[in-house]
Amino acid sequence: MPQQSMHAWSITRQTRKKYTVTTYRFVLSRFREQFEKWRIDKISSEVIFSFLASLTEGKKQATKYTWCAVLRAFFNHILHRFEFSFKNPCDSRVIRQVFRPPRIGSIAIIDREIVDEIIYTTTPMRDRLILELLARGGMRVGEILKLTPADIDGMKITLLEPKSGWEQEIVFIPKRVAERLRNFIRDKGIGARERIFPLTYGGARLVVKKAGERLGAKLRPHDLRRFSATFASRAGVPLEVVSKVILRHKNLSTTQRYLGKISDVEAMRWMDNLHG
Repeated sequence: MPQQSMHAWSITRQTRKKYTVTTYRFVLSRFREQFEKWRIDKISSEVIFSFLASLTEGKKQATKYTWCAVLRAFFNHILHRFEFSFKNPCDSRVIRQVFRPPRIGSIAIIDREIVDEIIYTTTPMRDRLILELLARGGMRVGEILKLTPADIDGMKITLLEPKSGWEQEIVFIPKRVAERLRNFIRDKGIGARERIFPLTYGGARLVVKKAGERLGAKLRPHDLRRFSATFASRAGVPLEVVSKVILRHKNLSTTQRYLGKISDVEAMRWMDNLHG
């Protein structure tokens, strides 16, 4: 066999998606510190379990799952690249049970009337636009903070280096939001490659939090992104469009976890609309 112990490190760098660089670097550097002198096919599931248990001690279940997934992907890459016959040590039943995905409970979705009032009563225009891009465009706050005028073409926004790892993604926003955004850029004299919203992530979260507090709502940026998906779904937009166009998820299962729980009142209203 080739010197496979750590030869795949340089190869793995090429396969990492940009949004996972930090996580991959951390997990794989720790793995390398411990196993650099080992033959890769001699690392057992028991050894991997011990390593992951130590590495993730005290961490949330989501972190445990993500870090285990990084290591599983690393081994899968090696197995595919060198056509080895040994089993991925991260695929044992015990590891999959202990480092499983976190359970996601039902998510409370803010009513449309409240979201509309939060947006309509928010000033200055910068803050309102941030809220609208979250709630009307389904954007992530990190994507909004990177926006420049050069990324915007009417109702279409091109995201460079998005979270998905693709070279770019497209976001579509309502015409009225696009017009307000264009006027804001013009009035502020923002250059083509300048950030439209030169805030920190914490600053943007504070904008959303304060906007919600004015109406007694506990609000985070991701709550508005979830609202955009749930509102579209309730309005009859096909799940595939919600998933691929609004949220830009790779899997429909991810989108389904975003959609809020239907209350009894809403269920009765839908049935009445359908058959009343």
